[in-house]
Amino acid sequence: MSGWLAAIALAALALALPARAELVADRDYVAIVPAQVTENPAKTEVLEFFSYGCPHCADFHPQVSKWATSLPSDVVFKRVPISFGRPQWASLARLYYALEATGELAKLDEAVFRALHQENKRLFDDKSIIAWVSAQGVDETKFTAAYNSFGVLSQAKRADQMAHAYKIKGVPALAVDGKYLVAGKDLKGYGDLLALTDRVIDKARSEKLKK
Repeated sequence: MSGWLAAIALAALALALPARAELVADRDYVAIVPAQVTENPAKTEVLEFFSYGCPHCADFHPQVSKWATSLPSDVVFKRVPISFGRPQWASLARLYYALEATGELAKLDEAVFRALHQENKRLFDDKSIIAWVSAQGVDETKFTAAYNSFGVLSQAKRADQMAHAYKIKGVPALAVDGKYLVAGKDLKGYGDLLALTDRVIDKARSEKLKK
């Protein structure tokens, strides 16, 4: 095919493909006002606000975990366990940070969701949480020290402060670069939510390039 014929064919194909609709504020995303400072301005930060106690977060976890592994190198994904003022969820936030501090998060992350939502374990107080973690083969003394540490207590408190600053009303919720909450009002499932998040990430990344 000659060059000009190839060009015509490509132009026709472009016309045949549906144009990607522009993102719409308050439908596809909600602006966070004021915008929040992220940990590393050189990266586009994605936060997942969640709780182990939330059944929707349990359903979302496998999909968002897989999705996060394919993000571009300039995008960083972080999880923020929050409580909405519920004592049981506050304990679960401490569980998350204590597992992270002891290096056991990768091993037990999915197991916590499974214990709560499939095995009906009531991991809602310090004693039951520590006993369950110990039963998973984790050093009880080491975990208990982390769970009760100032660092873990501070992280859990900071997570709730972030939820307030980001105006989080429910979980799971995704925030992009301290500027946008992915709204997803017209979405039909978590796959659609993650696809929309990709587009909001693209928006935030392009805005960084313009600075």
